[in-house]
Amino acid sequence: MKADKSDKIQKTKKKDRATPRAQYGALPWRMSNEDGVEILLVTSRDTRRWVIPKGWPMKGRKPHIAAAIEARQEAGLRGKIEKSPIGAYEYEKRLKNAVSVTCRVEVFPLLAEKQSKSWPEKNQRAAHWFPAAIAAEQVDEPALREIILAFGGAPKD
Repeated sequence: MKADKSDKIQKTKKKDRATPRAQYGALPWRMSNEDGVEILLVTSRDTRRWVIPKGWPMKGRKPHIAAAIEARQEAGLRGKIEKSPIGAYEYEKRLKNAVSVTCRVEVFPLLAEKQSKSWPEKNQRAAHWFPAAIAAEQVDEPALREIILAFGGAPKD
């Protein structure tokens, strides 16, 4: 018995939801005499959770460049972004149509050299520098927490 077209569409939709969608994120950092490595986190627009600047792939841009652009748009940061990711984590993103998709975020360290006084999403998000160990406590995703701790040199539990 042949599957009809609606069965095929249904299977495709399930498969699409099961495959994580790619995103690229910057892990903004700087050195502080007092706290050592500090990490900048921003709040998400919808849930107001602490996250790193991240976004969808950009046509014609390499992943690390897309991550740097997100850091500029979401936190006003400019600096030196690494070309290779230091890790990845997954999270559930709620889309505008109330559907959730799993996203896999590749994380690229960004040595922050300058933070602008204004940037495109300044009025939509909070941005704050945290000592690495405190930044790790602020994020919800365990794998992102581990990336921050490993990068910041803090001991793991």
